[in-house]
Amino acid sequence: MDARLLRSIARALLRELLRAGSFDIGIYVVAAPEMTRLNETFLRHQGSTDVLTFDYTDKPRATGLAGEIFICVDEALIQAARFHTTWQSEVVRYVVHGILHLTGHDDRRAARRRKMKREEHRLLGELASQFHFSSLERGA
Repeated sequence: MDARLLRSIARALLRELLRAGSFDIGIYVVAAPEMTRLNETFLRHQGSTDVLTFDYTDKPRATGLAGEIFICVDEALIQAARFHTTWQSEVVRYVVHGILHLTGHDDRRAARRRKMKREEHRLLGELASQFHFSSLERGA
């Protein structure tokens, strides 16, 4: 995984597309066993998942975004095959999804989930016009 490119994509999303003032966000790409451990430990959900977001913003006094986003590359491979896309595009989708959670989007209810999905799709399209996601694969 080209971490430098993924960092550039995340920065473009935050600075150019979302106009985030300040941010302190860690993005970690992990395998299914680690994602399973995180999911079971912190959310009490069984098994792996595609993306987990931990928001560390002090909401009453928030001046920026702070948090961690964990992305499961194994889930990206599975979902890419399911949705006829690339795993690299799925990884970027997970970054967008996680950052949208940090900006206050919620996907627990159907109406909010549809709104978040539309915004996720829009932002992914804008990023795809700026970056070659396939270059996330080392050596590409």
